[in-house]
Amino acid sequence: MKFKIQQLSNSVTKGIIFSFVATFIFGAAFASTPPDKKPKPKKKYNVLFIAVDDLNNDLGCYGNTFVKSPNIDRLAVRGVKFDKAYTQFPLCSPSRSSLLTGTRPDVTGIYELQTHFRKNLPDVVTLPQLFKNNKYYSARVGKIFHYGVPGQIGTNGLDDSISWNKRINPRGRDKDEEALIKNLTPSRALGSALSWRATEGTDEEQTDGKIATEAIKILEEKKDEPFFLAVGFFRPHTPYVAPKKYFDLYDESKVPLAKEIENDLADVPDAALFTKPSHWGLDEQKRREAQKAYYATISFMDAQVGRVLDALDRLKLSDNTIIVLWSDHGYNLGQHGQWMKQSLFENSARVPLIIAFPGQGGKTSSRTVELLDIYPTLTELCGLPAPDYLQGKSLSPLLKNPAATWDKPAFTQVKRKDFMGRSIRTERWRYTEWDEGKAGAELYDHQNDNGEFTNLAQDPKFAETVKELSTKLKKNYALTSKTTIKT
Repeated sequence: MKFKIQQLSNSVTKGIIFSFVATFIFGAAFASTPPDKKPKPKKKYNVLFIAVDDLNNDLGCYGNTFVKSPNIDRLAVRGVKFDKAYTQFPLCSPSRSSLLTGTRPDVTGIYELQTHFRKNLPDVVTLPQLFKNNKYYSARVGKIFHYGVPGQIGTNGLDDSISWNKRINPRGRDKDEEALIKNLTPSRALGSALSWRATEGTDEEQTDGKIATEAIKILEEKKDEPFFLAVGFFRPHTPYVAPKKYFDLYDESKVPLAKEIENDLADVPDAALFTKPSHWGLDEQKRREAQKAYYATISFMDAQVGRVLDALDRLKLSDNTIIVLWSDHGYNLGQHGQWMKQSLFENSARVPLIIAFPGQGGKTSSRTVELLDIYPTLTELCGLPAPDYLQGKSLSPLLKNPAATWDKPAFTQVKRKDFMGRSIRTERWRYTEWDEGKAGAELYDHQNDNGEFTNLAQDPKFAETVKELSTKLKKNYALTSKTTIKT
């Protein structure tokens, strides 16, 4: 017994000595490691969240060779451009409320421009609020939640105060000089009129120029901490106001007007038309004026996007910043005689969407996606806990492989007085029902008719396609109506 105890004692002693020596050696080795060689904690990805008001897909990177948008084009080169991205509601506040809460319009209950989404969803956690709650500096410059334009420029509009650490509401000479704006449709208020002005002065004097300047200041101040910076440009929302040099980029006589065909609207339900009468009674010359002005403000806004991107590069933040550029809805420029938004035609429902994730750029995806997908995408990329009520789907697989298998359609809706129009978009088809079909239906084959000139909804040859898409449309609405917000 004594031998065993002595043997155990010797073993323990040797173990202690070995442990001491090992600790000394490894400790010395670690202590001798130069400070700059020690592993650094992984930095959080920043988010630069760029919203553009009323921007359609008339951009160089989307194939429009007439419009000059060099800065958005270069962002597309460093990111993934989504060719088939769609709004959930072609009107500012319903669209933005949906995107920023991650829920469909039938959950937010926002179908117009006056009601704040928190009246219906008091406890919902918005996208910027989620980042703020997870120790990001959350800041907004300009229009992210809804503002009436131009009436509420310089105010908080329908903003959501608890989503941000800081809010900035610039106001420029475009707002101060409203009395000088030319209105081609004087019966309509400026915010829904075809109206424009080519101004004197610099970019920095305009509201969007001031927005870019303030965004750059925040980048400079917060470059060493994780941030969610939302930059909301007002142009090209009407009134189309920009410095004269941007109007000089375009020859009015060469503005490419929308294709028109005889009896185009003969097979279209009345509810489908937002602009009545067609073109608001404008002659060709005034339509050219309006469209040139719209394009001029795109180029002006594009230059401000370029200023912000240049600052991001100068501050060496690009390698650690996710950039998202999106528009709240598309914009009709005379297609089917329609102007602006609030229709379910392709030009109104389709939006530009570019996501630049460090290391994954220069790609294009033709998959059908929704603005609703942005919220879960950013939470996944940044490793944040996403609310379980989100109704979109992360686009992360498409950022890695833009051609990845993807069977999710896009849903867009709009309200007509006392009933709803609902549309489903797949990679080939657009199918729309007005008042659940009681006020008409539309089916367009984008494989053979991307201008949506031939409504196939009543053609017996496509009865099975109509049935299939109608079933998916109703199923989506049924699932949406069951969604509840729990926090």
